[in-house]
Formats: sequence, structure tokens, C-alpha cells
Amino acid sequence: MRPLLLTQQDSDALQSLGRASVQIVHDLKNQLNGLKLYATFLRKRMEKGERAPDELETINKLIAGLDRAAGDLSTLLQYGRPLELKKQPEIDVQLIMRTVAATFPPGDGKSAGVIIRETEAPPLTGDFDPKVLADALQAISTAAVKLRNEQENTPIKISLKRESIETENTAIIEWHGLRKIGHDPFRSFAGGDEIRMSLAAKIIQEHGGSAEHEEGILRVRLPISS
Repeated sequence: MRPLLLTQQDSDALQSLGRASVQIVHDLKNQLNGLKLYATFLRKRMEKGERAPDELETINKLIAGLDRAAGDLSTLLQYGRPLELKKQPEIDVQLIMRTVAATFPPGDGKSAGVIIRETEAPPLTGDFDPKVLADALQAISTAAVKLRNEQENTPIKISLKRESIETENTAIIEWHGLRKIGHDPFRSFAGGDEIRMSLAAKIIQEHGGSAEHEEGILRVRLPISS
């Protein structure tokens, strides 16, 4: 039997999936240890025949932990599978981003909301899968809010702009106001939020774009029509 030969792209994908598996297993192990602790506490109370008010709270923690674990596994499975994009022409990135931003409370300097501070007047249109792209931008925005720099006491600020170099046009989305972190959240699998950000980066790349991080900023680039 001939050995299975992998392309460089396949090899890179398998290596990324392997790294993701190690991190997610570690995270799930911590979650399961917490679930075991809550379950043990509940069992001891029930064995004594007591019905304390905090029993419902404990059960809710169990359910929430299981939901988190299931969600992380689902995201990992999505990451490991090939994406099937249903691209449509003339999809406006700006409209998608405004719709995503509207799902968060408005930022007022005290709440962890988002505001769109800069935007281009013309539409930023291209060939995209609107649902999949919206899911990716939602995941990035959710993570950005959680990474908000609370010391500056400001909301996440989103800017949208167009960049034109010769015949290439690019839509650029930036999330400003993040606290300092020592790694790239688009290429990390340490926890559910960053697993979803890594999946979002993969979706962006499949659309011909890129996702990157620098201190205090998340940035997405997407190719658009002229």
C-alpha cells in the first residue's frame, strides 16, 4: 500500500489542528475538574438529605460548564473541517460590521460596549459569504470587548476604511482599545474565545483576507471591488 502523501498546506493544517487539540484538551480538563468539584459538593449535600438554596446555583454551574465544553468542541470541529463558503457578489462589509456592532450596548466609557468611530462613506463591497463572514466579525468583536482596556475606561472603538494600492482595493476593519496581551489571539487556542478568534481568522483568510494583532488593536483586511 502506498503511503498517504500530504501537501504542504495539508501538513500545515494538521500541525495547527494538533496544536489546537493540545490547548483545548488542557482547557477542557480544567473545566471538567471544576465540574467534578461542584458535582462532589452537590452529592455530599444530597447524601445528608439537605436541600440548601445554593443547590440550584451549583446545578446551573454544572450546566454552564457543560455548555462551554460543548461549544469549544464544536468550534474545534469547525476549525478542523474545510470551509464551504457560499459567496455572493456586492456584499457590503460596512453594513455587516454595523449590524454586528448594533448587537452590543453602546459604549459610554463605563460599559464594555462598542462604538464605530470612523467609517468610509461609500460601501465596501466584495464577494463574500455574508452569514459566515458576519459570524467571524461577531466572534472578533465579542473577544475584543472581553479584551477591553478597562484602565483607560473607554469602549472598544471600531474603524472602517478603504485602502487602494494600484488596482487592489482593501477594506480594513480595526478594533481599538484592547489591553496589552503577550500573544496573538488570532493564532492561539487557549480558551473558548481565542478558539473562536482562530476560526474567525481562518474564515477571513478563506475570503482572501488577513487577520492580525498589534498592541491595542485587532485588524482585519478583506479584498473588495473597485
